[in-house]
Amino acid sequence: RHKELLDLSPLTAISPVDGRYSRVTGPLREIFGEYGLIKRRVIVELRWLEMLSELKGITEVPSFSSNVRKDLKSIFEDFDLKDAERVKEIERTTNHDVKAIEYFLKEKFAENQSLAPYSEFLHFSCTSEDINNLSYALMLRDARQDIIRPKIDEMIDTIVRFAHLHASVPMLARTHGQTASPTTVGKEFANFAYRLKRQRKQFAAIELQGKINGAVGNFNAHMIAYPDIDWRTASESFIKNDLDLTFSPYTTQIEPHDMIAELFDCLSRLNTILIDMNRDIWGYISHGYLTQRPVEGEIGSSTMPHKINPIDFENAEGNLGVANSILSHLGVKLPISRFQRDLSDSTVLRTLGVGVAHSLIAYTSTLKGFKKLGVNEKRLSEDLDSAWEVLAEPVQTVMRRYGISNPYEKLKELTRGRSITQEVMKSFIQELDIPDEAKKSLINLTPASYIGHAEALAKEI
Repeated sequence: RHKELLDLSPLTAISPVDGRYSRVTGPLREIFGEYGLIKRRVIVELRWLEMLSELKGITEVPSFSSNVRKDLKSIFEDFDLKDAERVKEIERTTNHDVKAIEYFLKEKFAENQSLAPYSEFLHFSCTSEDINNLSYALMLRDARQDIIRPKIDEMIDTIVRFAHLHASVPMLARTHGQTASPTTVGKEFANFAYRLKRQRKQFAAIELQGKINGAVGNFNAHMIAYPDIDWRTASESFIKNDLDLTFSPYTTQIEPHDMIAELFDCLSRLNTILIDMNRDIWGYISHGYLTQRPVEGEIGSSTMPHKINPIDFENAEGNLGVANSILSHLGVKLPISRFQRDLSDSTVLRTLGVGVAHSLIAYTSTLKGFKKLGVNEKRLSEDLDSAWEVLAEPVQTVMRRYGISNPYEKLKELTRGRSITQEVMKSFIQELDIPDEAKKSLINLTPASYIGHAEALAKEI
């Protein structure tokens, strides 16, 4: 027995994107929801018609007056959910989503005397993919420009500020989980800021391509109807100037989707860097190096009242993993199409917003975590003061400079697997046959002061 279907709400949504995290992902709805796709299809159809009116060879569609242009513009500027519902109603009859757009616009034209004569030039020489690929490209452009890139910039700025604030705070580094040459808290976050900046630059520079060249990419119908028009130049101008996209000159029926793969592969790399950072933050909190400010009313454990769990960074890590799984699938699937076209990309393209949404959830969680993040300088100092063995590196390096034989082996014998105190290290240095100035420099050296250019590097990011 089937139960009555529940109305869709944050409590009944199958995906947490539209359920638990709907407040975070809400800005993406206008872009990646079906309403957003339908609206952008309407925009492409109407702007294509407007472009046809500018081609001198198409006398049947003379140059539009300012009033006609205004009427066209009002259709997509005033497009709302009621209009989208009408499109879906038409689609229930046509069983074809793009044809439903054409019929919807013909209804609109029939209601307007200035537009009615041009009704049959809607969707002129277009295949559905001409409209779809440009609409999806517009969705990606708007999401990158208005939502994702600003959020990435906010994260980078936050990490940079954290790096600057703690640029001079020494911290024991750990390689293979073992004590290693000291660094500073700020320098370790500067590393992530630099890596993210590099991916952000690549992400912003990826060209979003589009095509409007007919059923198999050769302008077949265009040239039969109007052979004297330079359709390649006209299409390139339309895509570049009217839609602010990049022209894709060689395609089959579909735009190859390589640019989607490039965009999502880059976003996935950026997300991977964030996973790396969030795991490190988790570890530093676990070691007591970083602290979290308690939030009034928040509970860390249902049974252990003392706990302040790194939930924001764990949430971010989990959502970044989900995002990358989806983004990676889109990157390897979409550029593949049998012969001139198969339809397996159609359903996959409808998930463009899902990987982006999980990324946005993760970025928001990361930023939330940073607002509570602090540094435990006392704990950092304690660890440094108990790790004098890390000075074996500078001591043996100075020994090499002054020609002392087997310096590495001598320090290995002294330090490996043994507890080394300040006194043990100073005693070893005192016995070295090196100039007094060099000996004094090594004796004055502490794990906390052995940080190289770390402070400067952190401040320069």
